[in-house]
Amino acid sequence: MSKTRLERISDAAQIYGERSFDNYSQIRSVAEQIRDALCIDLDPKQKCVFLVPPQGPFKAVNHGSAAYSVSGKGFLPLEPISFGLAVKVSTDGDFMRLVLTCRKEGERMFIQVEDGDTHTLILPSDDKSIKVLLDALYNYVFEWFTGRVNQYDNGSYGSNDIGFDIVRVKA
Repeated sequence: MSKTRLERISDAAQIYGERSFDNYSQIRSVAEQIRDALCIDLDPKQKCVFLVPPQGPFKAVNHGSAAYSVSGKGFLPLEPISFGLAVKVSTDGDFMRLVLTCRKEGERMFIQVEDGDTHTLILPSDDKSIKVLLDALYNYVFEWFTGRVNQYDNGSYGSNDIGFDIVRVKA
């Protein structure tokens, strides 16, 4: 007996749901790995990196599933997923949000930092490939500040760049 059209759609939706959950869980695992490794890389003595939503208000705490662009979408979509990293940038408690967008293709994870470079991790990721990404994240944040200081010092700091979300955590 052949399946009805509804049964065939249901079967396809079931497979889609399995793949979308796999996509989400692998991206979430990589995001948590990046958060933990970046925090240790920056300062192993304090919590200095948190997973936060990619848009909107955030606090320097881990936001759990709310840190991902697919949060609250009901049926989990099968698409690239963004998340934010709140990175401590001062001893006064200032945190900058970096937005990373991940796209899984086969055994590769492509991670785009803001609107900049894309980095590739082979899954499961290893310490060497994560270290390359950590160096890129550090350089991105460091150069964001030093580049703007340089532009100011040389009289060319006027631009239409909106900049980053930076918040101060009150003690």
